[in-house]
Amino acid sequence: MAFWDTSALVSLICDEADSQRRELQVTDDSLVIVWYGTSVELEAAIGRRVREGTLDVDQASVARRKISTLTECWMEVEASPEVRDRAIRLLRVHPLRTGDAFQLAAALVVYQERPTGNHFFTSDIRLAEAARLEGFLVE
Repeated sequence: MAFWDTSALVSLICDEADSQRRELQVTDDSLVIVWYGTSVELEAAIGRRVREGTLDVDQASVARRKISTLTECWMEVEASPEVRDRAIRLLRVHPLRTGDAFQLAAALVVYQERPTGNHFFTSDIRLAEAARLEGFLVE
């Protein structure tokens, strides 16, 4: 069981430098835990790549099908006052963007504030550092 930030999941739906590593990680542990807003963030990532010209329409369709498959088997941490309150605390102590604070807060909630020994997958440097400082094993 591992918490997956959107930046790590993008490597599963789009061809990126660390796609092969992420494929191995999801194969090793198929229980993917995500935040409530992850599917929206994934759609934003696809749209941005299409607008930038790094993903064509057919590739975007394939990526969306992969998202659909992933959503069928992932566990989603719902938006809640508990997640919101953790995100506020995280913003006070780490230089995070709002969405990243929600991601890390959701992970802390799902692990009941006991991150030690639990995996947090992200490709975001700033979020990775905050997750390490909170006690997660970051990959």
